Amino acid sequence: MDEALQELITIAGHHARGRRTKTAIPRVTIGRSEVPTPPLPELCQPTVLFVLQGTKTVLIGDRTLAYSAGSYFVYALETPATSQLIEASSARPYVAIAFAIDIELIATLIIDHKSAVDGDSFVTNRADDELLDAWRRMLRLLDRPAEIPVLAPMLEREIAFRLLQGPQGAKLRQLARADGRLSQIRRATAWIRQHYNEPIDVAELAALAHMSNASFHRHFKAATAMSPIQYQKQVRLLEARHLLIAEPGNAARVAFTVGYESASQFSREYARQFGLPPARDAARLLARGEAPMLEID
Repeated sequence: MDEALQELITIAGHHARGRRTKTAIPRVTIGRSEVPTPPLPELCQPTVLFVLQGTKTVLIGDRTLAYSAGSYFVYALETPATSQLIEASSARPYVAIAFAIDIELIATLIIDHKSAVDGDSFVTNRADDELLDAWRRMLRLLDRPAEIPVLAPMLEREIAFRLLQGPQGAKLRQLARADGRLSQIRRATAWIRQHYNEPIDVAELAALAHMSNASFHRHFKAATAMSPIQYQKQVRLLEARHLLIAEPGNAARVAFTVGYESASQFSREYARQFGLPPARDAARLLARGEAPMLEID
């Protein structure tokens, strides 16, 4: 494992360009940082995040993920989260690979396989030798770009297969099946993101997910570590942060745009989430040339 992991670190580090690099391999992104970061709120996309070097924590609702070198986690839903790089330096930078989930590919692989046993949805796992080797062969293609169109789809299929056989395979199965719990909850989270500035009717969301109210609450919490109302609030605040960067100096209008009825409540919740009131936080981000993150890395 150590040899494969070290080769992955070397290849990823060689091809990284800044904090996040979209590679020539479809759905593969490299994350790299030489400095620790403060907590950074973001919206995690359906992705497998594999940390090669350094340590990182991700707060999702009331649950905390702890990454160390060689560990990975499947983000099965678009989920608001707060990430922080704990260990990163110029001598040993934080390095990670993000692998966007292709739900249709997962669906083609689960037909002949039994469902894995559900475990804790919010723990990272160590990559085994077979998964590491598949990832290593995938990243080697970055040095042989002419081979990417032919070999990358086959290696993506192998990686997906290895993930399905691993401890987080149950989440992928549930996501790929139209009648799976995660697939049903995803309909509700998609509605919330599309209508984040509208009032929520939890009973209507439960009906959309084809669940009873009690079952919907239970499965929503299990999938996102938060309630539907908390999920909506996180999405509203992330969207508000984007709008404040685009339209600095108009926090009250942004508050009403994202669905708040009270500008003072918006300001309190914004400061609780991002550490500063809206105007001061936007000024800080603009001064640093930063923008809120929308994807995990």
